[in-house]
Amino acid sequence: MESNQLGQKIKKLRQKLELSQDDFARKADVPYTTLTKIETGVIKKPSVFVVSKIAKAFGVSIENLLK
Repeated sequence: MESNQLGQKIKKLRQKLELSQDDFARKADVPYTTLTKIETGVIKKPSVFVVSKIAKAFGVSIENLLK
């Protein structure tokens, strides 16, 4: 995964669901600030724990989210 591909992918998937960052952070049960930092590339490698929660909220596997 390049620089911020994960963040961009998460943002794209979130927008497809028409969810705000705040709504999606709640749905994924991750802190809002963590989500915004991942989407903007401040956090380049989020923890497996956070990635797993985000993947679950999207209804996809971690592998799918990461590729």
